[in-house]
Amino acid sequence: MDAKITLSFDESVIKKAKRYAEENNISLSRLTEFLLTKVTTNNYSSFEDFPVADWVSMVSEGQAEYKTKAQKSKNLSAEFFKAKK
Repeated sequence: MDAKITLSFDESVIKKAKRYAEENNISLSRLTEFLLTKVTTNNYSSFEDFPVADWVSMVSEGQAEYKTKAQKSKNLSAEFFKAKK
């Protein structure tokens, strides 16, 4: 059974979270539920121990970059050899 709660966040965080949820075809409520489930189902001694803490910070601060389109193998080879230099 679902229950409702009211939360307050910085407006810019809400906008980014809504955009992220939409891009990943999940509601903001379910995304929040997922994260809270992860936090509450394990025995973390502090929030810093939570493995997704850095990831959440990167998403909320706009530092994370996700590439979802497959690259052509020619581009991947060029990228690989460029990284080796």
